[in-house]
Amino acid sequence: MSVLVGLIGKPNVGKTTFFVAATMKEAEIADYPFTTIKPNIGIAYLKVECVCREFGVRDSPRNSFCIEGRRMIPVKLVDIAGLVEGASEGRGKGNKFLDDVRQADALIHVVDASGSTDSEGRHTEPGSWDPLKDVEMVEREFDLWLASIVMKDWEKIARVSELDGKLAENLAQKLTGLSIGKGQVEQAVEKLGLGKRYTWWSRDDILMLARELRIISKPSLVVANKCDISTAENNITRLKEKGYKVVPCSAEAELLLRKAANAGLIEYEPGSNHFKIKDESKLSRTQLEALKMVEERVLKKYGSTGVQDAINASYFDLLGSVVVFPVEDEKKLTDSKGNVLPDAYVMKRGSTALDLANAVHTELAKNFLYAVDVRRGMRLGADYILKNRDVLKIVSA
Repeated sequence: MSVLVGLIGKPNVGKTTFFVAATMKEAEIADYPFTTIKPNIGIAYLKVECVCREFGVRDSPRNSFCIEGRRMIPVKLVDIAGLVEGASEGRGKGNKFLDDVRQADALIHVVDASGSTDSEGRHTEPGSWDPLKDVEMVEREFDLWLASIVMKDWEKIARVSELDGKLAENLAQKLTGLSIGKGQVEQAVEKLGLGKRYTWWSRDDILMLARELRIISKPSLVVANKCDISTAENNITRLKEKGYKVVPCSAEAELLLRKAANAGLIEYEPGSNHFKIKDESKLSRTQLEALKMVEERVLKKYGSTGVQDAINASYFDLLGSVVVFPVEDEKKLTDSKGNVLPDAYVMKRGSTALDLANAVHTELAKNFLYAVDVRRGMRLGADYILKNRDVLKIVSA
């Protein structure tokens, strides 16, 4: 039931800077295209309100940590090689990119909102490139790649499906490696309304199907990076007007703040709209000016650097994930070792109590009897749909 979010975009827009800022994992950051060739996989954190204050307890987390009532829960983030025009035909690192992105449940599309990198990811004057073109290019290449996979066996799939009436099932088998299920295919086909004479569908129809499958199976948001550059503001507005879900962002600012916090120079919590300098005498003039610039151009203007906001939005807004707190003792809210509210699990939308049991331990699921809603003291069946902030006890034989 683990969820994976992928970072995508053309080369040299700050994807890897975003990745390092979010995970604090070492990765090569360089000022040239295709720095990222193999995907970097790291651990970022979701930031949610913990239930500890609601229950009036001091928690002792094991698989996460709590900062003043805010639970930081580890999640997987993958930084994928940059994509350029023609990737669906193998140009650049196209085939590698498209292969790596298959398993992602949602996508964070990083763009250079300042318009200072051209179509190939080379530096140019701020404002001279339109980031809207980058979003459209990545979507188009993804759709062409997905359509090419469908087209390979389409004649056979179409003929069989006209006979057995199981297009969604037959096509889902073809696309299983892309984490696209039968329900998602059914949803896409129903929306298009192209009829059941599948052998009559044209290449353009298949391309429309690929587009719908991408939208449904790989929901995405746009991270408008380099928002601290003056030319970014207008482009952020234009991206929003086009209907994209946009998070203004300065990955460099987040990385600077996290490094300063790790060095003990400032107090800073990821996602916050402020920081506190501990001792100005320990900072150089250059460092103080950099922090002031971050405060003025990013935090005061946009409310945060955007990195934490983008991670939270990808899991909660795009995927509808829920956070559940399993306990063994419903009275003390502890596990068998006495840890209070020890774990927080990020579960996919529609997950059940049985899915939670399986996430905790396969044996717990195998011998599942029922779950207990700690707040209400009610017994819940295996098919109970998990809600955000549920606190549950799993009872097994």
